[in-house]
Amino acid sequence: MKSVAIIGAGITGLTAAFYLDRAGIPVTVYESGSRVGGAIRSLRKDGYLAEFGPNTILETSPKIAQLIRDAGLESRRLVPPAEAEARYVVRYRRPIAMPGSPLGFLTTELFTLGAKLAVLREPFVPPRSSGAEESIAGFVVRRLGREFLDHAIDAMVAGVYAGDPGRLSVQQAFPKLAALEAKYGSLIKGQIFGARERRKRGDIAKDRAPKFSFDEGLQVLPDTLCERLGGAVHLNASVTKMTRNDGGWALDLRTDSGSERAEHSAVIYAGTAFQLAELQVAPGPLESSPAVATVGNLLDLSPFSEIRHPPVASVVLGFRREDVAHPCQGFGALIPKVEGFKILGTIFSSSLFPNRAPAGHVTLTSYIGGERRSDLASLPEEELFELTRQDLGVLFGVRGRPTFRHCAFYPKAIPQYNIGYGRHRAAMTEIEAAVPGLFFAGHYRDGISLGDSIVSGCNIAERVEKSLAIE
Repeated sequence: MKSVAIIGAGITGLTAAFYLDRAGIPVTVYESGSRVGGAIRSLRKDGYLAEFGPNTILETSPKIAQLIRDAGLESRRLVPPAEAEARYVVRYRRPIAMPGSPLGFLTTELFTLGAKLAVLREPFVPPRSSGAEESIAGFVVRRLGREFLDHAIDAMVAGVYAGDPGRLSVQQAFPKLAALEAKYGSLIKGQIFGARERRKRGDIAKDRAPKFSFDEGLQVLPDTLCERLGGAVHLNASVTKMTRNDGGWALDLRTDSGSERAEHSAVIYAGTAFQLAELQVAPGPLESSPAVATVGNLLDLSPFSEIRHPPVASVVLGFRREDVAHPCQGFGALIPKVEGFKILGTIFSSSLFPNRAPAGHVTLTSYIGGERRSDLASLPEEELFELTRQDLGVLFGVRGRPTFRHCAFYPKAIPQYNIGYGRHRAAMTEIEAAVPGLFFAGHYRDGISLGDSIVSGCNIAERVEKSLAIE
């Protein structure tokens, strides 16, 4: 019977495996590490619950809610209270609430009168005619002005990508923004006139999408999917080479038991871009695609090593409620570079969901590094704890010693969809067309958010199922 190998037990690989298994297609998930979930990791300790990677899932697609139902997790799903919708951006070295309405925008002190007038002028700014990729910085300055870039978008880019708005491609990293300008000639017009079309598709903008987690953190989802898959998930199993043959694919593996070989009809690569660059793939005869480069009898995957993955450290600190002056009610605060702080932003973790901190305490999750200060992410834990505490003291009036501390370091964190990233996506599409039975999915291709990765897993499962049915 036709079977599918899935490389990587992050949320994309597990989602794809879950749905292929439900369709009656045998799957095997090969994970080089000792645990499932990838960047998703939750820790319960001393009454605290710490998230090391993402803190929430944004329900931007009906496929996300469907996965939760199919996995039997609806009863464990948690949604934040209404007050957790509040978000802050730091200006004048203090957190200021982001406006939630047109009137709030007109009265907020986040932006000067000049910046507010620039927004009113935005519908009359002509769209860009060039088809070349543009940086998010160039896009925002052109349509909204420099102040919006420096005091809002820079902070948002740091919070989402830990990236540099001067390098990130608006077409690749924020394709919906680019599409609004291309279709409607204006971001504001696009928000107004495109609302009906988005409702018809069932899509929800990320800034309006419902957020949720689970009673014991986001780790519940990959753990549950892994449990449903049973023995189909193989940990500490590295795929070192893939060879296409008449029957499909032969995979050379390195496991705890030594070297092994496995045969499969198709392969989904759901790992990371930097690991893909190191994978040996012998594709056999190519399906007439001169754009696909080879070195000897192997695919040339080395260009994927050019994808930037800046380091990021996640620092989770707990404090007594009386030692934090700010109410910390809301989602959290983003910090623009011009404000001069070392941390990129802070999530008010214990305000989002219950049981994230003991009674009378708060949990604050901060991020350090990224493209802005990559040198800081790899500092010793004690230094990271101290510089985070210092910044939290200025921003939120935190004093005293933390009652909980935990740090996670990601030497290669988030793939940066910088200018030119389109060539990497095009290369994946060309390889899939030239090499039957090989598929690519995950945050290096289909969007970096947790929701994007889930949808990527759903979509690739559908594609593979159809492909196997045709053969």
